Amino acid sequence: MPETSLSDCEVVLASASPRRRELLDQIGIQYHVLASDMDESMCAGQTVLAHVQRLALAKAVAGHARVRSTGADKPVLGADTVVEIDGSLLGKPRDTSQALQMLTRLSGNTHRVHTAVAVVSEQGEYVDVNTSEVEFMRLDHHLIERYIATGEPMGKAGAYAIQGIAAQFVRCLRGSYSSVMGLPLYEIALLLARCGVSTLHAPLPHREQP
Repeated sequence: MPETSLSDCEVVLASASPRRRELLDQIGIQYHVLASDMDESMCAGQTVLAHVQRLALAKAVAGHARVRSTGADKPVLGADTVVEIDGSLLGKPRDTSQALQMLTRLSGNTHRVHTAVAVVSEQGEYVDVNTSEVEFMRLDHHLIERYIATGEPMGKAGAYAIQGIAAQFVRCLRGSYSSVMGLPLYEIALLLARCGVSTLHAPLPHREQP
């Protein structure tokens, strides 16, 4: 589903992520992209969950202010994803060297992916977060270097994309695949429903009772 204009959309997506656009396409949401850039540094003393929820809400709030400045009235969706392992956060790698460090750390271990989502509209501000656990196979140095050479790790939290080549590294996923990809669709549907946006645009087929 192609991106729609601001006047025709159901939701404004405060993110430039193509993965998040794909996920909204998957559930049939008509959206307009209005990316929000901001400092994603973690505040001192803030927990991981508080950090991702703060950023998701800040992105949605900033996007909503921009939408309101145009005279439009559309709910705005913000999201933030971080990878956590042994209490440390892995964001997006700055370069291939940092990607190598991240993937070496994930190799053979289980990490957690936290994705927070926020919807800001005239009805209010709504925030939720999903935490999933991902177990990686053991990756040797040569395999990691080959994966980095594909370019896929760059721009991805934790230096990998579960929907891409790195899918073969995942031994086990406990949680939400779409959340690890960038948007927990279950939580998204619930938040949007609170703003009057339905993810089902046609009635479900009627089934006769046995």
